[in-house]
Amino acid sequence: MKSEKRKNKEEIISEELEKETQKEIEEIVVEEIIEENVEKETEETEEKENELLKLKAENEELKADYLRKNAEFQNFTRRKEKEMEELRKYASEKIIIKLLDSIDNLERGIIASIETKDFDSLVKGVEMTLSQMKAVLKSEGVEEIDSEGAMYDPVLHHAVAVEESENHENDQIISIFQKAYKMKDKVIRPAMVKVCKK
Repeated sequence: MKSEKRKNKEEIISEELEKETQKEIEEIVVEEIIEENVEKETEETEEKENELLKLKAENEELKADYLRKNAEFQNFTRRKEKEMEELRKYASEKIIIKLLDSIDNLERGIIASIETKDFDSLVKGVEMTLSQMKAVLKSEGVEEIDSEGAMYDPVLHHAVAVEESENHENDQIISIFQKAYKMKDKVIRPAMVKVCKK
């Protein structure tokens, strides 16, 4: 009986030892798992930090590139605006130079007619100067629009008066107070006309 008690005691102690050993093993395994997880998380955190640093560097590079391109674009815009301002400022220079010759001819004609009192020569000089000015306008693509006897067209004509007329059709132009002109395909001045209304 004593030996049975002893056996039971030894079994109990052995079981207790086994349980403690098992518990210690489990604790060690848990610690190892925790360490592995901590190491893994540390590696992942380091990778994420490296990735973040890389993205920040790329972002700074893109930001610097954007600022540089934006500055270049602003300089380009200012340069183009300045060029356009210069073009607008002197756009009419070519035609003005051509018209100055006509003005010179008119002034010479007036001086000559004052000295000679020759009205016919003055008229001839004015006609020649007018012809020269029309040639200048034609070289710039400006042409007179013939409205004599034409039907009224609101694009080409500006009616300033209406009148009944037996000799004209309804909406036909009776007389022209100011001629119409176009530049290439664009009407730059409509004719001022009197229109027949019945």
